[in-house]
Amino acid sequence: MSALKINNLYRYFGNLQAVNGVTFEIPHGSVCGFVGANGAGKTTTMRILATLDYPTLGTAEVCGINVVHHPSEVRRLIGWMPDHFGNYEHMTVLEYLDFYARALGYKGKERRQRIQEVMDFTDLVPLADRFSNKLSKGMTQRLGLGRALLHDPQVLIMDEPAAGLDPKARIELKHLIRVLAKEGKTIFISSHILSELGEMCDSLLFINNGRIVHHGDAETLRQGSDVMGGVLYDVQVDGRPDAISDWCVLQQNVEFLEARKLGGRIRIDTEDPAKAADVLARMVKDGLRITEFHREQRNLEDAFIDILGRLDAGQPAVAPPPLPVVEGREDKA
Repeated sequence: MSALKINNLYRYFGNLQAVNGVTFEIPHGSVCGFVGANGAGKTTTMRILATLDYPTLGTAEVCGINVVHHPSEVRRLIGWMPDHFGNYEHMTVLEYLDFYARALGYKGKERRQRIQEVMDFTDLVPLADRFSNKLSKGMTQRLGLGRALLHDPQVLIMDEPAAGLDPKARIELKHLIRVLAKEGKTIFISSHILSELGEMCDSLLFINNGRIVHHGDAETLRQGSDVMGGVLYDVQVDGRPDAISDWCVLQQNVEFLEARKLGGRIRIDTEDPAKAADVLARMVKDGLRITEFHREQRNLEDAFIDILGRLDAGQPAVAPPPLPVVEGREDKA
């Protein structure tokens, strides 16, 4: 059984189609990053999983429980952290968490103990007497995470938790997510900061115009080809660096892209490793004294743009099959 499962999900707002046939599964104990431009359907999909909206068609399940048929059961299993949430004027951080702990049914010693555990974990103890509506963005996000963790949910759904955070606050949030993942919680997190998602996540979901266009791991994306099927290599030589550009001019399947101090970047028009080996062999045979020849990793932003480029060019998008179920995860610190 998957922690999250969506099948053929549609959501219309009048004539606007916000979610268009979305299907995916996320295994227990994994961290999945949800990526897409504004208006792509991320928040709508997450709100449906959090029982805050209804699908027009299709099904959504949390730990095998249908979010429409049994919303109360689902809410006991999930922690929902929206991109924006309200704070109460003249209510301290401690009073804020106490209010929600009472709403969740905690009483007496158990309530106090649970609040203390959450405040310790999110480093909110020094802020206990601060007014909840007078916190910095990073402190506010930690408070929102604390609220979402009060009932110790199995699944965390986090919508843009790093938006607007300074570098230090992003590092702190990333550390908390790693710890939660190591404890075995399933985390579904959306963000525009793809590089950080790649460090935290076991898998990435790309959504565009309400459709899933990719579901896979970050390393595969970094090693993938560009929109035309080409791959970039960094080449360094002992001798005259512009010899690389002179050599590339005479080649049919190699393009010189950029000069560098010790060589340059080239593009080979296929990701077949054997073809790259042939290019290197020809370079050596033609007298280039190669000291380094390695494939460059794409950043995740480029990978996302390439996928959209394939769609715009009428090429098949990267297939989004369900990921194989992985038992737990390894921390990627």
